[in-house]
Amino acid sequence: MFNVGLIYLTLAITVHHCHEEEGVQYKKYSSADEEACVSLTVWTKSLVFSCKGFTVIGPDGSLVYRVDNYTGRPDQTLLMDGSGNPIFTICRRKKLRLVDNNWQVYEGEMGNNDISSSSKKPMFCVRKNTSMIMRTKPSVLAYVSGGILCEWGHTYTIEGSYVHRSCKILDETKRVCAEIKKKEALPGGVFFGPEVFDLVVKPGIESRFAMAIVILLDQMFS
Repeated sequence: MFNVGLIYLTLAITVHHCHEEEGVQYKKYSSADEEACVSLTVWTKSLVFSCKGFTVIGPDGSLVYRVDNYTGRPDQTLLMDGSGNPIFTICRRKKLRLVDNNWQVYEGEMGNNDISSSSKKPMFCVRKNTSMIMRTKPSVLAYVSGGILCEWGHTYTIEGSYVHRSCKILDETKRVCAEIKKKEALPGGVFFGPEVFDLVVKPGIESRFAMAIVILLDQMFS
């Protein structure tokens, strides 16, 4: 536990220093629509011992999001803010087939019984693109459709390669709303492997939505 915390502290200080050196101005996270580009650093590790998950750091070095996924709930993932408050429950839809490529994302914390007994609609649904052999470039990884988000007229496509940390979230007009990028170290600085990368969120889309997509891509392709 101490080692993980020490690594997080080192990463947070390094991230904050890198952003200061680059001289880029970022807006701090807000649950409302952002007015400026936001760059978050995603670490595919949980700060909680024996948990799998994510630690997401803001440009000021603060903890913005966290995922601490216990093995007792393999079909559900809870995205929380830095204080541990629930934001989204990500559920893999259960169907009577060997391969299930559909996920639903609900607002707040939802248990299995809550989902099965509730009439609450998901915020959005995500379907993995299974046409892996014949698809053309740029490759389509997944589609966002259904749910409350799409009732508001928003649909999205995810293209690129999550394995290589090079993805784009596109809206229905093909505008890039968010990007997953490899984190580049400064000359003579710390080198980051694939477990640490950047999530760059453009104006007009919420960071929490983009982070939920990151979690889904990790479940699909890791």
